[in-house]
Amino acid sequence: MDFSKLRTTSKVTEQWKYPLAVAHRTGRLQVDRDPDHTLYWEEYGNPRGEPVMVLHGGPGGTSAPYLARFFDPARYRVVLFDQRGCGKSEPSVAVAGPRLALTRNTTDDLVNDIEVLRDALGIKGKMHLFGGSWGSTLALVYAIRHPENVQTLIVRGIFLGSRADLLYMYQGNAAVFTQTPYALTEPGAYIHYPDEWREFVEVIPPEQRVDMIAAYKAIFDMTPANDAQKELQLRAAQAWSMWEGAISNLIPDNADRGKFANAEFALGLAQIEAHYFSNGLFLPPDYILNNAARIAAVAVHIVHGRFDQVCPLTQASQLVDALRAAGAQPESFVKTAAGHSAMESETVLALTAIMDGLPSMGS
Repeated sequence: MDFSKLRTTSKVTEQWKYPLAVAHRTGRLQVDRDPDHTLYWEEYGNPRGEPVMVLHGGPGGTSAPYLARFFDPARYRVVLFDQRGCGKSEPSVAVAGPRLALTRNTTDDLVNDIEVLRDALGIKGKMHLFGGSWGSTLALVYAIRHPENVQTLIVRGIFLGSRADLLYMYQGNAAVFTQTPYALTEPGAYIHYPDEWREFVEVIPPEQRVDMIAAYKAIFDMTPANDAQKELQLRAAQAWSMWEGAISNLIPDNADRGKFANAEFALGLAQIEAHYFSNGLFLPPDYILNNAARIAAVAVHIVHGRFDQVCPLTQASQLVDALRAAGAQPESFVKTAAGHSAMESETVLALTAIMDGLPSMGS
């Protein structure tokens, strides 16, 4: 049989409208002391254009040049930055370790960092806020706290971060996996990615699988006393990271795990995510839904992959319902034939079209 015509990836290829560019400005900004958190930032596009602040995912992911490709470089002034503890920001979890890099690292701190960065870059008045996954969470929280600064919210792969959302991604059937690895005992992403799920579950001893997040966090919190413990910590971080990477795409590319298998990226992503997830994102329960009225006057555009297994579509639907209940109909709610990643073809097309179609801030 000839399977050569079957799709091997759902990632964007030639669909990009705008070319990959090099940042025309980069810098570092100290935003806190004890420890001295310093953010790495980059700027693309038109220095005098409409400001767009881009918030990457994770928490614990990184910014990357491709994130500037959603925006017309002649129209927009695009700001990318690495959030506390990750990427090129310092101290990073991967290099300095979690004890230092996760000190004073909460959602409140990240929201304040956006304010400090805005001021340092001379962004006055309103800006567009663009974020996906955890970046959507942070964008929404920032807009709730500072609606006067937000012209437009463009959010993808909505993540509300409830306990049920986390159980869907990380717990699934793990508690009974040893006895019945294919049992559909609970809802979860594992149903669609059984081979990748096995790799994630088997890092944790069977007796500890009743709470997978807690079990992983215990490994991440450990101060390794020997090479074996260092190897366990790295193996756990890579398993956590690669699980997220695999289920982020409608068609996972297991032959190339990319950045998710990279030791430094995995250590940062896994340890920061576990830190935030085990602390309820440092937010009251249902914080975003309960405060939707605060952004009733902000134009909101939502893009969500119909087959998203990191953040199922129900999370976007809950947000839309909360906005409507507050008297705020979203400007658009686009459901793409895609998974979670911003790099899925239909999602790239939808986000680019939204940015191209926004009313000018000067009009």
